[in-house]
Amino acid sequence: MGLKCLVILFGLIKFCKANETMNTDTLSKVADSRATGGIYLTKWNRGLERGHQDTKKIEHRFWSPVQRESKFLSLFTVVTFPNGGCAGASGDNGTCMTARECSSRGGSANGYCANGFGLCCIFMTSCESSTSENGTYFVNSGYPAPYDGTGSCELTVIKSHPDVCQIRLDFDRFSIAGPEQMNHVCNQDQFIVSGGNPIPAICGTNQGSHMYVDAGIGTTNPVKLTFVTSGNPFERLWKVKVTQIPCNTIYKDEGCLQYYTGVSGQLQSFNYHPVSGLQLSNQDYGICIRIERNFCGIQYTACVDTVNNRSRAFTLTGNSNNPVNSMIGSGSGPNNCANDWLLIPCAANVGRLQPAQALCTDRICGGTFAADLSMQASSVLSTVKPFRLWFHTDSVEAPADMGNRGFCLNYMQQPCTNNVI
Repeated sequence: MGLKCLVILFGLIKFCKANETMNTDTLSKVADSRATGGIYLTKWNRGLERGHQDTKKIEHRFWSPVQRESKFLSLFTVVTFPNGGCAGASGDNGTCMTARECSSRGGSANGYCANGFGLCCIFMTSCESSTSENGTYFVNSGYPAPYDGTGSCELTVIKSHPDVCQIRLDFDRFSIAGPEQMNHVCNQDQFIVSGGNPIPAICGTNQGSHMYVDAGIGTTNPVKLTFVTSGNPFERLWKVKVTQIPCNTIYKDEGCLQYYTGVSGQLQSFNYHPVSGLQLSNQDYGICIRIERNFCGIQYTACVDTVNNRSRAFTLTGNSNNPVNSMIGSGSGPNNCANDWLLIPCAANVGRLQPAQALCTDRICGGTFAADLSMQASSVLSTVKPFRLWFHTDSVEAPADMGNRGFCLNYMQQPCTNNVI
């Protein structure tokens, strides 16, 4: 991380004594001033005083309050600060740099950083553009106003350095048209990622969610982010933060589209909502959770659904307009998960015995979250490491599957001393 240097030169005034002869008139004026207790200033001295006052006015306008109050002990003061992350006045994250550098790189100053010596520079761009700046925000045309138009809006992400291996996308705002009602295919609006590892297209509402893109090692092809909008009028709004991650600080394992940290948290499928969400078709991706120190297992529980008479926090297969039991396994029977499923390695119910024919299961689907065939939901435990789930849906819903929302799960890692492990 480079250091930016700001050199402040405070005027060096050298007074030189000149061998000049003052005329009689000047001497008399000096004498008169002494007699009256005043001070006589020659024309040159009066100009110097006015210049000093003007300099103070300029200094007052240019420097921030923090800098005006600083005490400088030398004629030259060198201030250095790193190009690190900063929080802008608007709440957006940016990079701390000098005003000149921010302007030359196409950013916008958004508050002070580095104790007032630097500016928090925010990079925000929209359609048909490219960026190599870390922390760039990709927004819809006319943002923060919504966009109601059709077309293709693309951002090309170029590595800021060959030592970048991953790109994280944070959906600060993400509201585009959802899937069609029959098979839940994103055929009107789509968000597409290309140039990295294969990533399924998504649509609908995904604010607060994220993705990781494997960008490869060294100089590789750029990653392209594309919003495709078409069909009926819709007030679309998006703001995607693009973070470039160096190879020596890789956050996740390969094959994880999403990566979570912390002892506890919440997982949701894309476009999940207990009322208006629909499970997206053609999904196939991994979800990973970092194993925290001294933890050996992980427990999953369906989120609380406060808006439906019967919880729709886990509805993957069947007609969820009616009660649907949990289904397990990879067979082709009526209670197996052959088309849509959430895979949790060797999942077992907590506080409820597994069926005699199996100690644990992998695939779970249906309309109830449990690791056995049941209408009663249960917390599910897995001790397989690393902690990883896999979500898969095919391209067909109707007529057997209707109204499925996807999933929302709370997770809690279990310590190695827990007697359930």
